[in-house]
Amino acid sequence: MSMDLGPWLLVFMLGLSLTLPTLAQDNARYEKFLTQHYDAKPGGRDDKYCETMMKKRGLTSPCKEVNTFVHGKKRSIRAICDDSNGSPYKENLRISKSSFQMTTCTHKGGSPRPPCKYRATAGFRTIAIACENGFPVHLDQSFIRTG
Repeated sequence: MSMDLGPWLLVFMLGLSLTLPTLAQDNARYEKFLTQHYDAKPGGRDDKYCETMMKKRGLTSPCKEVNTFVHGKKRSIRAICDDSNGSPYKENLRISKSSFQMTTCTHKGGSPRPPCKYRATAGFRTIAIACENGFPVHLDQSFIRTG
């Protein structure tokens, strides 16, 4: 019994061509989340840390008013997107079941143009994030109290 694989191959290739751009887009949004909000092992969590990290991560043109860096393991943050470390919160957010070490950098004011000066607030808190297809893509800054 001979089977022609042509139609199946066509269906597979079509499905793959539709899936890859979606995965790449999810990955790009997740990578942006990591760039803006993730620092596994901070060397310090003071004003100098904030000024260095904000500049290094491209968040100072113009000076971003508030940005929070979450410290820890990527897999623990990703786990907020499922039930192992997260629970539904508000409309489209998830809240962590565990606390994370974090540093919130707040612009000290003045000009929105560099050089930007920041005040650091360090602490441990639960975090609220938005997820898409199992990846964190947004940190809810309004949930984080800065002081």
